[in-house]
Amino acid sequence: MAEESQDLAEIRHEKLRQIEALGIDPWGHRFDNTTPIAEIRKLHAENFADDKQGPKVRAAGRIVRQRTGGKLLFLEIWDQSGRVQLMLRINKLSETEWKVAQLLDLGDLIGVDGEFGKTKTGELTIQVTQLTFLTKSLEPHPKDVFGMGDEEYRLRHRYLDMIYTPDTLRRAHQRVKIIRTIRNHLDNLGYMEVETPTLHAIAGGAAARPFETHHNALDIDLFVRIALELPLKRLLVGGIEKVYELGRVFRNEGISKKHNPEFTMMELYHAYSDYHGMMDLTEGLIVACVDSLGDNRTIPFGEKTVNFSPPWQRAKYGDLFREHVGCDMFDEAAVQAAAKAAHLKSEVEVTKGGPRVTKAHDVLVQELFEHHVEKALVGPVFVYDYPASLCPLTKRKRDNPLIAERFELFVHGMELANAYTELNDPITQEATFSQQLTGMAEEDSMAKMDHDFIRALRHGMPPAGGLGIGIDRLVMLLTNTQTIRDVILFPLLRPEAK
Repeated sequence: MAEESQDLAEIRHEKLRQIEALGIDPWGHRFDNTTPIAEIRKLHAENFADDKQGPKVRAAGRIVRQRTGGKLLFLEIWDQSGRVQLMLRINKLSETEWKVAQLLDLGDLIGVDGEFGKTKTGELTIQVTQLTFLTKSLEPHPKDVFGMGDEEYRLRHRYLDMIYTPDTLRRAHQRVKIIRTIRNHLDNLGYMEVETPTLHAIAGGAAARPFETHHNALDIDLFVRIALELPLKRLLVGGIEKVYELGRVFRNEGISKKHNPEFTMMELYHAYSDYHGMMDLTEGLIVACVDSLGDNRTIPFGEKTVNFSPPWQRAKYGDLFREHVGCDMFDEAAVQAAAKAAHLKSEVEVTKGGPRVTKAHDVLVQELFEHHVEKALVGPVFVYDYPASLCPLTKRKRDNPLIAERFELFVHGMELANAYTELNDPITQEATFSQQLTGMAEEDSMAKMDHDFIRALRHGMPPAGGLGIGIDRLVMLLTNTQTIRDVILFPLLRPEAK
């Protein structure tokens, strides 16, 4: 296979030399005043005839199909808006242009001027009257979509994937539209978009393992950010009352259909709001994104559908836990029994009294929730009022300090958004940080206290609601995509085997 590819590449190099011998630059020059192919296809077209002329057009694109036949060539070119057939006749081109036409390969870039119309079979076509060579492709291209069946090949050659797999380019356009809608929606609500540092002296705002680097000039170790949260809260202290950031976040963790080490987050904070305000905001924001992609709020996701028409379901964490696990989440004995029955991967210690589950109670509760409850959530559903021990950055309910004012948004078992009534009490915040750090491994992200953040809180952060949305997962859902790697243009891959 490698030898065959090498032979094809050599043939292309020979064609390159022949094009140069004709006095043509094989790498092309500026080619102005083209019309997108999709716009050309909308023009009025009649069958080609000698006694009448169709619209004159100019287009540029990549050759993705070719069919030769003596004094007549048929090509198909592609640009990001669509495809169109080209008809090249020996009597319509100059001698040099016809020679160039014989040297064309799949993947070459060309510009054409010509007449737009239809062939006898009704195919929309540009009859070429002038051919301009723009770029030679020296590597063989796959034969249309049939060469893109291997997933790893597609991911390693994303530039080809975008050409020959229509859904890939569609998703790229839809992702841009979703992000633009988010910005427009928040801007119209008075939120200010900011940029905060990617390199942090202390990695905080989430429990995740960071990527580490070293700054030579200052001779200090730094972490690539794992969250946007803490810098944005500092801006709340500084008086920006409605603030958000759309940015890349990095976590040195595993890869799966829902996880990539580099991903995009949107986080926002609204002074004087709370988690109920964030529910209303989230619902309106995502509905706006759904509406931007079409006129139907019920959309497919795999073999399922999702109805985004508001109002969305709102359910308490404890109620769902009791319904699906079968016990109260604060009943330690019942929770341990449920964990054993579910065969969770719990740490077990043998003592004089027999085996004992040593994993923390709150960790067991969350694992049971993930095991029993999340898969049952159809949604969109806001799951709210989490165990406070799981939420060190969240304000507690005034009538029950064991409950945190937090919600997560789920759709078909996938978490899309996470929101809090933000904890702005520096004394409690420092205590919860200290408790969380106890026994943590040194390499863990939050194994150091962020004293500057506590100091910022001591200067007075207003009561606030905060929201985080994973943009990649949102795009997955709204574009009916089952793996995160297909909504990230360049996902992280293992090194290519040599």
